[in-house]
Amino acid sequence: MDKILQVSWTSPSNIALIKYWGKRPVQMPMNSSISLTLSKSYTKMSIKREESINGLSLEFIFENNQNEKFKKKIYNFLTTILKDFPWLNTSKLTIESSNTFPHSSGIASSASSMSALALCLLSLDELITNYKNTTHDNFLEKASSYARLASGSACRSVVPNFGLWKKENTFAVPYNDIHPLYLTLCDSILIIDETEKIVSSSAGHGLMENHPYNEIRYNQAENNLVKLLSIMKNDNFLNFSEIVENEALSLHALMMTSTPSVILLKPESLEVILKVKEWRLQNNIPITFTIDAGPNIHLLYPERYKVIIQNYINNDLWKNKKVIHDKIGDGPRAI
Repeated sequence: MDKILQVSWTSPSNIALIKYWGKRPVQMPMNSSISLTLSKSYTKMSIKREESINGLSLEFIFENNQNEKFKKKIYNFLTTILKDFPWLNTSKLTIESSNTFPHSSGIASSASSMSALALCLLSLDELITNYKNTTHDNFLEKASSYARLASGSACRSVVPNFGLWKKENTFAVPYNDIHPLYLTLCDSILIIDETEKIVSSSAGHGLMENHPYNEIRYNQAENNLVKLLSIMKNDNFLNFSEIVENEALSLHALMMTSTPSVILLKPESLEVILKVKEWRLQNNIPITFTIDAGPNIHLLYPERYKVIIQNYINNDLWKNKKVIHDKIGDGPRAI
């Protein structure tokens, strides 16, 4: 084995259509979820591993700067999986990471970064132990499971197109029983606020434990998932929109009715939603919105309407403001 090894992966963010909000040990969801894997919004991560006699040590560099907060998060995660990766006990790791989108502003940066971390760890493990996973699918299944332990939604980022995470499973799987229309989905992300969220997703999940509507919500999510999977077998975008928007607004309603309450939407978030709904009605254009745990708005639409919708966004709705025009993606890749 070489003294120094290095691996690199890119792994995308994802946007949940059926939201996961509330968890149980160990990092398992209280309800099932399904997400859209993005293409241009991803984390690029490289890990250099050197042998060390001083136990596990770690240097974390995010976009060319030392990041102590995330370093601590990664270190704490690595200490929980030492039994599965015993070589970590004799490792000095240098991790370099960068995003193509704003960090910690509600575009699932932990999903892309922690899935990239899991992929890198498994690649290193194969090099160090000379163990080869039986198939690429087996490799991704493992990566999804370890990514989940670091950040729940990260398990869906290793899956191309649509990632389905059932509440009883430790990993996400691809969901392919869909009409071709949904494989053309575009996602224009309107960046309303790039600053770090006032409440982390982990803390938000914790608020669900004593939420008065938690059981109602978990049942709602499971029912919405069944409906959505059925809808996605045909090209009825209107019905698709109704479920997706209901899920987005339910997520934020849960946060606003938590104790303490959490309000992540900005006035501009609501303004965009109202304008999009009005424009959709006036022009009979298939466009819908969803929102992650933050203020930024994801606008979803079929690719064949890309020109008219992006013209509307760029020249009217969100003129001279930051937007990421993304689309459905095919998952992570080794680089």
